[in-house]
Amino acid sequence: MAHATETLRSVVLGVGSYLPQRCLSNADLEKMVDTTDEWILKRTGIRQRYIAAEGEMTSMLATKAAEDALKAANISAQDIDLIIVATATPDYTFPSTATQVQAALGITHGVAFDVAAVCSGFVFGVATADKFLTSGSHKRALVIGAETFSRILDWNDRTTCVLFGDGAGAMVLEARKSEGSVADRGVLTTHLRSDGRHREKLYVDGGPSTTGKAGHLRMMGKEVFRHAVGMVTDVMTDAFAATGTTAADLDWFVPHQANERIIDASADKLGIDMAKIVKTVSLHGNTSAASIPLALATAVKDGRIKPGQLVMIEAMGGGFTWGSALIRW
Repeated sequence: MAHATETLRSVVLGVGSYLPQRCLSNADLEKMVDTTDEWILKRTGIRQRYIAAEGEMTSMLATKAAEDALKAANISAQDIDLIIVATATPDYTFPSTATQVQAALGITHGVAFDVAAVCSGFVFGVATADKFLTSGSHKRALVIGAETFSRILDWNDRTTCVLFGDGAGAMVLEARKSEGSVADRGVLTTHLRSDGRHREKLYVDGGPSTTGKAGHLRMMGKEVFRHAVGMVTDVMTDAFAATGTTAADLDWFVPHQANERIIDASADKLGIDMAKIVKTVSLHGNTSAASIPLALATAVKDGRIKPGQLVMIEAMGGGFTWGSALIRW
């Protein structure tokens, strides 16, 4: 054992998920707006999405996903000293949704805060937790992506209301000593990017400092699609370069679940085998920051993702923000 090269690495202990009870199918949407199941399916790959109940807040979804992840990790909430919630639909302007999850879990120590990077939020959360854990400042983190996007949708805008849904997913990470090789378990590398010049392409037309109201989501779909493939592939290429790996080394590619066409085009550009892609977009729609952890939890629970495998997560969100994380499961 080369103890001299020992380092700390953020190892995944477990993942969890939660979806609201109400399932809204494309057929249901046909009765609400001028759209068709065929149109939605052909352009996005989405068949259904889940909608939070009245009074069911983002922190409640996040807490249920966190409890599921803690159970999978076989640890208690008291073992957590860092909570990061990625969300664009917080319960309140303040305090952070993460503090509400902390309170709901009965945790009174450590630190809890939110990150705002929209659909890239979970990747940003994993990268942030990784910095805390590998610095030695904290021991175990809960990284949660949770959204109630149904609350910021314009239900008369058929181009956007058909795309999004509600849900939450969570991951437990623990700082563990590692020799630092690519074969060792944990987060191997993270790469984050932002470019604020693209705001008008995907944004919410409100907020405390502008309108004093939450506002509605607005999107230039074709523009987002045009930028998405190039942006997400560059941070994935960075991850391969940083670790000396290639697309062929991946066991699973777990992208942000926004649109099946973007997912397939990204994989095709990087030469990733389509059989290695985890897709849940047809089942959940775009759940923003919740989409990657929901997809991870789905693939872990059904036995696809196994310990020791190499897993790439990536996302792009409004802002624009984009990022990747390469994890040895």
